[in-house]
Amino acid sequence: MLCYKLMSQWRKTPVLLNPITAMKYTRMPIEVESPESLGYNTIECNLAESSVRDVQFKDIDINLDELVICYGDHLGKPELRELLAAEFTGITAADVLLTAGAAGALFIIQTALLTAADHLIVVRPNYATNIETPRAIGCEISFIDLRFEDSYALNIDAVNAAIQPNTKLISITTPHNPTGTVLSETTLRQLCTLAEDNNCYLLADETYRNLAFAAPTPLAASISNRAISVSSVSKAYGIPGIRIGWLITKDAVLQNLFLAGKEQIHICNSVVDEEICYQYLQKKEAYFKAVQKEVAYCFTTLESWIENHAYLQWVKPSGGVVCFPKFKDEVNVDIEKFYKTLLEKYKTYVGPGHWFEQNKRSFRLGFGWETREAFVKGLHNIDKAIGESLKS
Repeated sequence: MLCYKLMSQWRKTPVLLNPITAMKYTRMPIEVESPESLGYNTIECNLAESSVRDVQFKDIDINLDELVICYGDHLGKPELRELLAAEFTGITAADVLLTAGAAGALFIIQTALLTAADHLIVVRPNYATNIETPRAIGCEISFIDLRFEDSYALNIDAVNAAIQPNTKLISITTPHNPTGTVLSETTLRQLCTLAEDNNCYLLADETYRNLAFAAPTPLAASISNRAISVSSVSKAYGIPGIRIGWLITKDAVLQNLFLAGKEQIHICNSVVDEEICYQYLQKKEAYFKAVQKEVAYCFTTLESWIENHAYLQWVKPSGGVVCFPKFKDEVNVDIEKFYKTLLEKYKTYVGPGHWFEQNKRSFRLGFGWETREAFVKGLHNIDKAIGESLKS
């Protein structure tokens, strides 16, 4: 009877969440103001996108007739993991965990490794999730701010100086979003050594790796057991709608931790998405040649447009399909009028700097998503909007 009374009392006692441990989600400006949120029908020249142009299903050779729509392998389709692993030296299928896009991989990694008592080092500007998820967790964050004046180069000494006894994770992106800069192999190896020497991990968001203009550096995860590599098919291959990404680590214990996180979030990926991804990547070289041709055309056009621009300057990207131009310091422009005029009058969209916690005098400009005609028109529209926004 006493036990029953105690249980009854317990059931009536309200359970209060500990505010220190509760995830504090905040919508990110890059998502609130994304083209898909605004509505693609409101934009004629979409230069805000950070990927190559989306593929139409009719243009790829996919056959799903024999697919059993079941719960899939929790790690992900074995044949797809083997296909991905085969690209890298020293990586096996067991090192690959398929996730719901690169965003899913980043969320799993950060929530599995970071607590409010931990410390994170992250480069900025950055893809917003790499900053906002750790903020939601409540961990301490040290930013390594990349500067235009330094060509957005990462200072390895600044990373080393930021390390604390409770540092759990060093977070980088290469090729970098939104600047398009690429870490050298030397710098990547130095970061791996820092992680090893300080008993922490290196998170390398390598989503644009296959869009590097030169031969890509080694996969971070292939260099060190302390490195975790993340990528997806969203940016380079134009199939973001199937939501397939992956994380790679050679640390089996760590991989098991990430698998546990994935299982608690959504058990497994969609077998339909995984099968489409697998069949696409089996023939990716044929598809990718057309992608590279379009990207090269738009980049050449962009380079010619901006190198001698009267009002804008840039750090020339070395990979990816985005860059981060800024207004020259001496240019007196009504920045709010510029964005408003560009979108409302000229139906052209770019990613304003505040998406990346930067001054709005910088903006992300994508050169991989639009058609050639729309891309050229979009550049002309930027010029028109600038001309109408200059202050005398």
